[in-house]
Amino acid sequence: MLTILGILFAVAPAVVWKTIARTRPVGFAIGGALLAVAGLLICVQQGWIDAPRLDVHLLFTALASLLIACGAGLEGRHENCPPPEWISRRNGAIGFLGMQFSLTLVVGILYALMISEGSDAPSSRALPSLPPGITIDEEGTSCGSGGCWRVAKVTSEDGLSRPEIIRELGLQQESCHSSGWLLDWRDVCVGARDNGESVTIYAGWGS
Repeated sequence: MLTILGILFAVAPAVVWKTIARTRPVGFAIGGALLAVAGLLICVQQGWIDAPRLDVHLLFTALASLLIACGAGLEGRHENCPPPEWISRRNGAIGFLGMQFSLTLVVGILYALMISEGSDAPSSRALPSLPPGITIDEEGTSCGSGGCWRVAKVTSEDGLSRPEIIRELGLQQESCHSSGWLLDWRDVCVGARDNGESVTIYAGWGS
């Protein structure tokens, strides 16, 4: 169900543009651009592109509105007095896009505030990338009083010792980076621990 809603959200601006497009050159150019950014949004929704979803949805609505505004402006220049029915459709499109942007912003902010206080662990993509010869044996989540973390036990296929594995990963010290651009204000902190028998890498939300 969420997948269908996400696809409808992505293609809605292209459908709106179809109702006000009047010339083939501008219509195909703007329509193609809208479908292209809709495809990128769907890739982010499905996890095929690693990007902060809250921020991408907000940027998508802003970019789609800008593209349609540019297209409407280009088509409006061809006539000194566009037909009243076209002006009505254009105003309806502006209202729809404004509502979509406003709802995306409000829902995004509320969701960002909610997850900033939640106990969810970062996704597997937040774990540091592994160099050749080091593999993940086990992966899961671990929760405590400070929140939840994504954890994975790693081993070396080349017989490296635990300190050597940590050095190879470049995780002698914990490092943090922002998980988003605009709406997701959390930091993701990654590091590694020597547990005496194995090395565990982890990713958790920073304070």
